[in-house]
Amino acid sequence: MTDQQTTHQAQDDARNDSILIWLNGRVVPRHEALVSVYDSGFMLGDGVWEGLRLYNGKWAFAEEHLDRLFEAAKAIDLDIGMTRQQVFEAITETQQANAMQTDAHARLMVTRGVKTRPFQHPALSRQGPTIAIIMEHSRPRIARPIRLATVPHMRGLPMTQDPKLNSHSKLNCILACIAAEKAGADEALMLDVHGFVNTTNACNFFIVRKGEVWTSTGDYCMNGITRAKVIALCRENGIPVFERNFSLVETYSADEAFLTGTFGAQTPVGEIDGRVIGDGRTGPMTQRIQGLYKALIQRETA
Repeated sequence: MTDQQTTHQAQDDARNDSILIWLNGRVVPRHEALVSVYDSGFMLGDGVWEGLRLYNGKWAFAEEHLDRLFEAAKAIDLDIGMTRQQVFEAITETQQANAMQTDAHARLMVTRGVKTRPFQHPALSRQGPTIAIIMEHSRPRIARPIRLATVPHMRGLPMTQDPKLNSHSKLNCILACIAAEKAGADEALMLDVHGFVNTTNACNFFIVRKGEVWTSTGDYCMNGITRAKVIALCRENGIPVFERNFSLVETYSADEAFLTGTFGAQTPVGEIDGRVIGDGRTGPMTQRIQGLYKALIQRETA
């Protein structure tokens, strides 16, 4: 569709053509930031990642993001080979090299590293991890509320691939996104293994019904830091919020819907499976939560 957009759509910024990237201890120009075809991440999606956002010279919720990165690395038995402090110093070094102060997004990636032979077994990764930090100037550019389509691809059980894990293996979500695009939507709404509404291919999902804010139980969704902040803000400000199972029937008749994520904060949803949500525009509860979150960012980065 000609007006298709994504939840990670950003304004064009020519400065990103000449960004510097942190790769294995060196800050190098974008065109020199190259990884081996034998790298575990390229070959098998064997790695974990984290996204952070820069506001007013400070990385918002950096401690929570580092917690999530190191927990994910431990879960897949990957030794990052750096302390938390060293990782944060690398982020700061990259920020300073690019002279970034605000409206920047960092993607920190850690793979199991270069393999000795092109096969699956992790013991073939003997050279230590590959660590990269891509940092771009980015300001969200969402022209209208997002359109979602429900897809057959599910958020699975923890014993298959735990959906809480920020892993490089994103094929399930990519296939969901492709299915949504084929259906004429921007992104995918994914259900859990029981058929309840869960999350999108890229963000956590919320609805508003009769003054209440609902999101999934959290059992099958991404361990979203922005999601957790929104739940906490609702509780602190007297907004009824529930982590619960709910169906597509309840979703279609919601008054509002929105997505949460590090990049876009709170992104309104205007349509799901061809059904207009509310009046199709950003609703008053979504606007209130956006305001509360902006105030939280101001306090966090003051």
